[in-house]
Amino acid sequence: MGNLSDSYKRHTDVPEAHRTKGTSMSAVETDAVAAAMAELLERQDLGLPSACEATEATGEVRSVLDRVGDKWSALVLGTLAPGPRRFTELLHGIEGISQRMLTLTLRQLERDGLVSRTVHAVVPPRVDYALTDLGRTLLPPVIALVEWAFGHTAEIREHRELYDARRAEGRATP
Repeated sequence: MGNLSDSYKRHTDVPEAHRTKGTSMSAVETDAVAAAMAELLERQDLGLPSACEATEATGEVRSVLDRVGDKWSALVLGTLAPGPRRFTELLHGIEGISQRMLTLTLRQLERDGLVSRTVHAVVPPRVDYALTDLGRTLLPPVIALVEWAFGHTAEIREHRELYDARRAEGRATP
């Protein structure tokens, strides 16, 4: 297990210059995580005949995690949890999201089969968005992650401050 831990640290040690601000990982970071996951898959008895297939599997996982882990998808899924919503209800219910970003996020979630779009033949046209059965299966892990984040926010903030202070001290001395 120590080797896997060391490997994970090696793959995820991305220079700060390559990191992006915000909640999403940069392409460099997601590639590092994918490489670590590929190594983990190679070590597991999953019946994967080659490292190439393990790399392909991690690419698929990364694609799904990119969708679910982006800034707006989890918020859209959470807003749809109680039931179907119209576009304007979603727009007003998610603070800070633009109309364009909501449109793009809904299209991507619909493409992935997590959200359904129903157009009602009325004047003016009415469109409802709802979670699909697949989308509902995603709610428990997303909710668990949000609860974990709320429960550890202060601790993570403290660690960040300590880390930033150590980095600042290191830069101050040659």
